[in-house]
Amino acid sequence: MARVFIDTGELETAIAVREAVQADGHEIEMIESARELDHRRREGEEEIALVLTSAPGGERARAMRRCLDELIPRPPLLAVVVATEDGLSTLAAENDLDACLPAPPDAEEVQVVLAQELDRFRVQFETGIIGRTREVRDVLERIHLIAPVNSTVLLTGESGTGKELVARAVHRYSRRRGKPFIAVNCAALPESLLESELFGHEKGSFTGATSRRQGLFELADGGTIFLDEVAEMPPPTQTRLLRVLEQRRFMRVGGDQEIEVNVRVIAATNRELAGAVQEGSFRRDLYYRLNVLHVEMPPLRERRPDIPILVRQFIREFTEAHDREFKGLTPEALQLLLDYDWPGNVRELRNLVESMVVLAPGSTIRAEDIPSEIRQGRGRAMLPVWAGGGSRETALVAGGESPGQIPEMEFIFHTLIDLKMDVEDLRQEFEHYRDSHPELLRGGERHAAEIEIPAAYEEAEMAEPPEGDEIRFRPGMTMSELEREAIIATLRDVDGNRRKAAEKLGIGERTLYRKLREYDIDL
Repeated sequence: MARVFIDTGELETAIAVREAVQADGHEIEMIESARELDHRRREGEEEIALVLTSAPGGERARAMRRCLDELIPRPPLLAVVVATEDGLSTLAAENDLDACLPAPPDAEEVQVVLAQELDRFRVQFETGIIGRTREVRDVLERIHLIAPVNSTVLLTGESGTGKELVARAVHRYSRRRGKPFIAVNCAALPESLLESELFGHEKGSFTGATSRRQGLFELADGGTIFLDEVAEMPPPTQTRLLRVLEQRRFMRVGGDQEIEVNVRVIAATNRELAGAVQEGSFRRDLYYRLNVLHVEMPPLRERRPDIPILVRQFIREFTEAHDREFKGLTPEALQLLLDYDWPGNVRELRNLVESMVVLAPGSTIRAEDIPSEIRQGRGRAMLPVWAGGGSRETALVAGGESPGQIPEMEFIFHTLIDLKMDVEDLRQEFEHYRDSHPELLRGGERHAAEIEIPAAYEEAEMAEPPEGDEIRFRPGMTMSELEREAIIATLRDVDGNRRKAAEKLGIGERTLYRKLREYDIDL
C-alpha cells in the first residue's frame, strides 16, 4: 500500500478519485498544493503516489509537476492526472505528466492506473531504470509481463541503453529472485576461455587446468544467467549454448558426465542478430531459441524528455558520492544536452555528469563549460525527402529523370528523420534491409518499376471485408488500422474482458486503456 496525495483543485473530481483509491486500501491525504508535500513527507519513506485533479488547460498540473521535481530528491514521484478536457495524450505530453484520465473518472480505471504507476515506481526505484516517457513505460510493462515466466529473453539496443538493468529487473521480479543472478560479457573473454567460464572444466583438460572448476551455468543453477554481447560468441560455443537451451544439460570441458541445470537465460546484443544470421556469423537455430521474448531498448535520442530527469538523478548521486555541492545546469547548458544525439546513450550522459560534478569550476554548469564535442555535435543535418509523383510500384531509381521514392530511398530517409541515426548505424540497417528484400535486386541492381506484384496481393485488395473476428490485411492498410482491428477482435473473443484482452495481446492493461481511447473503441 502507498500514501496517495489527492489535489483538491477540482473538489468534485477529487472526491470521486478518493473513493476509487480508498477501495484499494491506500492511505489518503488531501492537499491544496504540491508545496504541502515538503512538510508532509516522512523520513525514509520509499513510496509516494500522487493523484492530481487538473483544471482545464493543464496550468495547475504543470505547476504541480515543477514543484514536485524541485521538492522530491528521489525520482520518480508519481503524478496521475485527471483532466476535464479532450486531448489527454497531448495534455500529458505538453505538461510532462505521467498519466491522464478523462473526467468524470471511472473508478476501475483509476485503480488500474494507480496500480500500474505504483508497479512502475517500484521497478524504477529498485532497479535504476529512470524515465517517464512512453518508451520507458513500454519497457517496464514488458518487464512485468515477462518476469513471471521462465522463457528465454533477448534484449536488443545500442550500447549504453541499460540492457543489464532490464535483465536484473526481470530476475528481481521473477520466481527465481532468491537464486543467483550471474552476468557474463561474452566479448570480454577470449575464445579459448569462454567455454571454460560458462561450462567449467575438469582437472587436466587443458594447460593450466590444475583442478576441477564449476562453470557459470552451474553456479547460476535455479537462477538467471545474463549473456551480454551474445553476438560475439564464437560458433563452437554457440553450438554448446544451443544444447543447454534445448536440453538443459551440458558437460564440462574435458568431462564425460552430463550435468543438468535449471537456468533462465537472458541474452543481450547491440548488433542486429537477424543480419548476423544472414551473414552466417550467428546460428539461425540459436537465434530462434534466444528470441522467445524480446525487449528493444530505446536509444536516449528517442526519449529526450527523460534527459533532465536523468541529469537531476545523476547530479544527486555524484554530489553525495563525492561530497561536493553542485546546484545543477543553466537552461542554456541543459538545452545543449537536449540537442545532442548521445551515441553512447545513458552511459555517456552519466559519465559526462560525473565529470562535470567533479571538475566544474563553480557550483553551476554554464553552456561554455560543456565539452566542445557536445556543443559541436548538436543539430545534425538531415537529407531532404523527395516528394515524387507516381506510386511506389512505378517509382524510378534516383539519379534518372524522376525523383520518386523507391523502397530503399524511402527507408533511408525515414530512418534518418525518425531515428536520427549516425552513418554507421544507417549502413548496418540498410544492409539488413537489402538482404531481407532480395526481390529488389537483380544482378546487383533492380528498379522498383520492374518488381512484379504477386497475384495474392491483388486478390487480397479486391476481397470482401472479413467476417466475424477474422482480421485480413489489405495493401495500403496502416499499422494503426491493423492494430485497431486486432484489439476489437480480441475484445470480442473475450467478451469484453479488458484484462484477458491485454494478456492475449501481450500488452499491459494500462496500454490497452490508452489504445481504446486513442482508437475510440467502445465495445
